[in-house]
Amino acid sequence: MNPADFTTAWDHPPTRRAWILLMLKNVAGLIVWIGVWIALLGVSLKTPNWAVWIFMPYWIYSPYRMLVQLSYIPTALRMRRILQSYPWQVLRGVSNGLSKKPEVLGNQFGWFEFPNPADPERQLPLVFAKHFRVTWWHRRMAPRAKPQLKAQIETVWFAGDPRMIGLIAAPTPSGTTPRRMMILNQRLASANTASITEWGASPSDLEQARRAGFAPATDPLRKKEMPR
Repeated sequence: MNPADFTTAWDHPPTRRAWILLMLKNVAGLIVWIGVWIALLGVSLKTPNWAVWIFMPYWIYSPYRMLVQLSYIPTALRMRRILQSYPWQVLRGVSNGLSKKPEVLGNQFGWFEFPNPADPERQLPLVFAKHFRVTWWHRRMAPRAKPQLKAQIETVWFAGDPRMIGLIAAPTPSGTTPRRMMILNQRLASANTASITEWGASPSDLEQARRAGFAPATDPLRKKEMPR
């Protein structure tokens, strides 16, 4: 079952199953963090006062961890929008790195370069805009990563348009299912509506990207403009 044969990535059954499993893990993780917090509170009411200090580190850290876990749910929903808008592309030897690109605005925690669909000779970088859950990718993108680790991202699955937005995944060893799905963002300083059009994006390309959750820097539907 070639994932690139489907109209959208969401039409690929193993992808849907992988996303559902991801969402279940996100929800389960949130429930566990909340449940343990409540359970420890109940235990503390039945123990000596000094025992409260044993639980204090968890009580202090867990609200932050709950918020982080909660943030994974809208991210997963955004992933689904991308998967429902674009087909998978199976790509090999995609350039990537952890160095900072000066032409990229805002946070960047690693980048992958993909060919412009309208001009395959031109490579456009997409970046991890958040640091959550990128450790797995960083270990394989590092310049000194062991060959067996680098080999795990020699082939990647990509759904999206590098002029605007995308989602990357590494295939399982069997090559049938995506894993470690992550959203990639277009953060080039020139990534506004005019430049995206100059990169060959048509109105239908822009509309498709909007359905996937992308808003260019000068998009009138966006409340705030990206800092220049």
